[in-house]
Amino acid sequence: MTDRPVHLPECLALLPNAEAADFLTDGLLSGREDVPSIKLNELTERLPHEDRRGELRPVRDLAEDAMSYCRGNGFKATQADAWLAPRLHAALRLTRREAADPAFWNFLALGVAPDYVVWRHLAEPKDGKPAKVAAERFRGQYHKQAFARLWWAAELFRDGADYEPVVTACGSQDILNTALRMSVINHRPTAQAIVRLVAKGVVTTGREVNALVGAVNVSAATLMYDVIAPDADRESRPLLDWIAEAETARQVSRHVLPTGPEEEPAPELSVIRLADYFAELFADAAVRGRAAEEVERED
Repeated sequence: MTDRPVHLPECLALLPNAEAADFLTDGLLSGREDVPSIKLNELTERLPHEDRRGELRPVRDLAEDAMSYCRGNGFKATQADAWLAPRLHAALRLTRREAADPAFWNFLALGVAPDYVVWRHLAEPKDGKPAKVAAERFRGQYHKQAFARLWWAAELFRDGADYEPVVTACGSQDILNTALRMSVINHRPTAQAIVRLVAKGVVTTGREVNALVGAVNVSAATLMYDVIAPDADRESRPLLDWIAEAETARQVSRHVLPTGPEEEPAPELSVIRLADYFAELFADAAVRGRAAEEVERED
């Protein structure tokens, strides 16, 4: 199985897409080979910032602890997402502009924790084909790449400083796989309303999550959520202060959720209004298999 890199520099770096592609061999994607880390680090570029946020060790330790967390508790690898997403976000303290650079995530996946990516995303053998990791988990779009998807999930589903909604969102692979790519999730009351329905048990199964998210997205084409459920004005100062605090911040706790930027949360009235509306949408949504389940309960 792919192991941790032999060479780990002190700082994180950028690995451009063109260079990253050369390391996506069949051996790596099947978990049979390691990344030639010395060669990889010769092709990286320096981060644009030079502060503690660029330290590599905290990120490497988080990846190792996420694997240990699941192995020690007998959890599936998918359950690492809910544990790691808020902690990765809190450890990196990135701006959205910084997080939009795929070269940063390429390096995390190939230069810092390729063993984590293989462990987390190695697919089961199917139709006689060997188990393999999709290349997009190492170098892919923000909603597919192994670490980018977790950071963006934490960014879009946190409620100000509160990461609890992130744990709920990342506990559902269907939210990560479906909702994360939809632009409507950039509206914070919408994101919080969806998570609230999941947390309350109104929506439970993967099929139901997909039906809800699909209905919410279709409805957004005709109903402007930001008009009926406005968000609070967001200021940059809390985020900038939080980033500056990285110089003196302690290691992210493994036992309790960290605290994000002290931004104002999504307005409660807006979240309630959308949660009620989405519940009505869901009641009328077509959920594959729901009709058969209702017939069984009646019998």
